[in-house]
Amino acid sequence: MEIFGIPLQAFLGQLLLGLVNGAFYALLSLGLAVIFGLLGIVNFAHGALYMLGAFAAWIMLDKFGLNYWYALVLAPLAVGLLGVVIERLFLKHLYKLDPIYGLLLTFGLALIFEGVFRELYGASGQNYNVPELLQGATNLGFMILPNYRAWVVLVSLVVCLGTWFLIERTRLGAYLRAGTENAPLLQTFGVNVPVMVMCTYGAGAALAGLAGVLAAPIIQVSPMMGSNLVIVVFAVVVIGGMGSILGSVITGLGLGLVEGMTRVFYPEASNIVVFVVMVIVLMVRPNGLFGKEA
Repeated sequence: MEIFGIPLQAFLGQLLLGLVNGAFYALLSLGLAVIFGLLGIVNFAHGALYMLGAFAAWIMLDKFGLNYWYALVLAPLAVGLLGVVIERLFLKHLYKLDPIYGLLLTFGLALIFEGVFRELYGASGQNYNVPELLQGATNLGFMILPNYRAWVVLVSLVVCLGTWFLIERTRLGAYLRAGTENAPLLQTFGVNVPVMVMCTYGAGAALAGLAGVLAAPIIQVSPMMGSNLVIVVFAVVVIGGMGSILGSVITGLGLGLVEGMTRVFYPEASNIVVFVVMVIVLMVRPNGLFGKEA
């Protein structure tokens, strides 16, 4: 069976690849949207935190013998703690300034992290094997589904929807949103806003670290793995609407599928299709698809 002259299995394979990429876009853009929506910081270090999550997983296995399942928990925690340190040492001084200062600071931190790891481990990259439990593939009849890629999509969806529910449908989320609107008023009710802000940035960093662990068995772990991806993720956040949690998730998954379809019909445009979509959306809706009016 063929679709537009393309074998069905090849067509579905490209869609799966697009869905996996979309899962990473959704998970990374979720962290960016949480940090910007709740703190107003344009976190350009997000790609570097993603890289650090992947390296944390690789170092745990190579140096300490801790397998993928330990890394899936410990690496995001380590990156989240690093995010807490960054927020306490640097970002807390910038909240009342123009967002460009936060962007420049986090961009500088990203360059430092990438430079240090390139000096320590080189630019060629390190291999991280797929965990034994998730190796192989499942024959669905109409296509072969790699088990690990299915796992990546499942985890990303669960984490993204869980984060959205936490922020939009729980009391803790209400406190977080109230803190962005009127922090002094929230403090009068006994809420420690600085600690809440610190934990929010740490949680956003942990989401980037989790994405890095999930990516490690798929791509080579290298210091530059986040530098190109973060540009695409910023485009995803802009399309979905800066600060929109649900917008980032839906847009990330959708653009991954669009990118996969583009690889089928016009491969030469697959690297720019996200930015073309961004230009079109901003012309029609400057606040993004799910963004609110200023």
